[in-house]
Amino acid sequence: MPKKKRTVTIQDVAKKAKVSVSTVSRVLNGKVDVASDTQERILSVIDTLGYTTNLAARSMRSHKKNLVGLIMPDIAYPFAIEVMKGVNRAIAESEFDLLVYTTGDVRKSGRASHEQKYVSLLTNSISDGVIIVAPVAGEFYSDAPIVSIDPLASNPNYPAVYATNYQGAMEAMEYLLGLGHKRIGYISGRAELESSNRRLMGYRDALKQAGIPIDEQLIASGDYTTETGASGARQLLTLEKPPSAIFASNDQMAMGVFQVAEEMGLQIPNDLSVIGFDNITESKYMGLTTVDQFIAEMGYVATKMLTDIINKKHPENQTYKVQTKLVIRNSCMKMAA
Repeated sequence: MPKKKRTVTIQDVAKKAKVSVSTVSRVLNGKVDVASDTQERILSVIDTLGYTTNLAARSMRSHKKNLVGLIMPDIAYPFAIEVMKGVNRAIAESEFDLLVYTTGDVRKSGRASHEQKYVSLLTNSISDGVIIVAPVAGEFYSDAPIVSIDPLASNPNYPAVYATNYQGAMEAMEYLLGLGHKRIGYISGRAELESSNRRLMGYRDALKQAGIPIDEQLIASGDYTTETGASGARQLLTLEKPPSAIFASNDQMAMGVFQVAEEMGLQIPNDLSVIGFDNITESKYMGLTTVDQFIAEMGYVATKMLTDIINKKHPENQTYKVQTKLVIRNSCMKMAA
């Protein structure tokens, strides 16, 4: 039977570094009254032995844990991966560590209660504050700092980072209209999110400004997943008068449109123009024209906002808007005269 590995203790660190346990404790708690060469020796021993402090115990000894929480619906989701890139960069530049919680599925029922539970857990006992991505809960009951990425409402009662979704959608539509498309299908995102509603508003307003009547048959419901992008595309492309272009309100759903177009023998962009929103990594390799909302930058900014608040450096504004930008590739074509 394999021998169970013994956990390294603070006593082991003290013995190896030839100092007292209290000296090791002072270094771990960031005290500055320990000689620099002694600090370096202790930290070197900690690395060598692989000693880790207990988070709960550290929380009891200090009001600051130097740990932030990140709550997101699905860490395998491309949007979440891009957010993580930015969060990771900000964490690397800070003195904080990161703990990630996920509900595991963007469509999971009861997500609001899960989010509220995680926020309560993280802010009451473990972390100094929390970043929450695309929350469906309207409010959270915590005195600890909270920063949201892509919040449920435009002006939540906590700091938030979001893209200029309306302007991005308008720019995408103006591009398609400029190519001569008049019958443009739209696949919406999660109805409970402000970002989704703003993009839909941009679609509608662009048509109104162009003097084109809005055909409700050309609007399909989605939830930002590839599956609903595919089902929305089938709905639109089997209409008696199908659209010549489809604007999917995120790149994941645009992937679903690509799948259905291939199934139906349609060539993009020759037979169908497609445009997305997000500019995730995969969109570049698909040649997808899309709206970049600089997701990684949103993750970076949100993390910096949170750590600044924890360190008592409060931002001038409660909200930070990331300016979107249309990225033109080769999934759209000018309509024949």
